[in-house]
Amino acid sequence: MTQQTDPQSEKRAERNTFIFLAVFLAPILTVAIVGTYGFIIWFSQLIFGPPGVS
Repeated sequence: MTQQTDPQSEKRAERNTFIFLAVFLAPILTVAIVGTYGFIIWFSQLIFGPPGVS
């Protein structure tokens, strides 16, 4: 059984999904990825020392 949705509510759902992805999810993921990468670099330098030191 398929549900019939009117184009107006489908458009509204797509707009709300886009706003959620663009305004909330993308910035949160970006900060999390960059922060994780920075933490990995910082922690590896604590263990192995700064780059270029033999």
